[in-house]
Amino acid sequence: MAAALQVRRLGKRFGAHAVLREIDLAVREGEVTCIVGPSGSGKSTLLRCMAFLEAPSEGEITVYGAPLGFRVTESGERQRLPDSDVARVRRNIGMVFQQFNLWPHMTALGNVAEALRQVRRLPRREAEARAMAQLAKVGLAERARHYPSQLSGGQQQRVAIARALAMEPRIMLFDEPTSSLDPELTGEVLNVMRELARAGMTMAVVTHEIGFAATVAQHIVFLDDGRILLEGTPQSVFAQPWHPRLAQFLETYIDRGAAVLLQGAPA
Repeated sequence: MAAALQVRRLGKRFGAHAVLREIDLAVREGEVTCIVGPSGSGKSTLLRCMAFLEAPSEGEITVYGAPLGFRVTESGERQRLPDSDVARVRRNIGMVFQQFNLWPHMTALGNVAEALRQVRRLPRREAEARAMAQLAKVGLAERARHYPSQLSGGQQQRVAIARALAMEPRIMLFDEPTSSLDPELTGEVLNVMRELARAGMTMAVVTHEIGFAATVAQHIVFLDDGRILLEGTPQSVFAQPWHPRLAQFLETYIDRGAAVLLQGAPA
């Protein structure tokens, strides 16, 4: 299956500190890739580079074959691309963050419709119709006129997902979308993501929800100290006996859904 988003020899430094080193990763069309690993391993930085919210220090990213941010020439030189090219390629990507980042003075409907009006330049009526359709998709049509302060954390994150989906991306990136939610609200957000996966949405998900990763993803990437230590299917990555570093990591998160791995990830 062809790669929708390809990362080649990607590195990212902040000053002298190398956060990511020689990352090679393919997010394949119609599949879910889950990126797991300990805190500080570079997961969120990798996802931000994949959306070109952070400019990589080395390497290249292509989205459906088009370079994102930089083009690498045959001689190995990296050439920065014009902002217009970056925007055109990045339109294929939607991103959901740890924090909901909703405008507090706008309703759920307004939050979803605003980007359609400002970025896509849609008339108010058309933008709101599209926004309402996306809110219905995440189960929030009846809360469309509510403000963020009137919504639970799980509902706010579902509005953020609807906002990203309204832009009609071909790839969705999720950066620990349940990390700020309590366990009861986590489930409703993961259920929306499961429905997206079942519908064939191409997704890359940074998560500590190991049960979700084991049961939904086709591709698991285990990041440690800025490098990919393990990758493959859930069955291969989570095969017992576990890799010692993976075992150490899972001990931390076993109570957050990883118990499913004790019986092995499903085929």
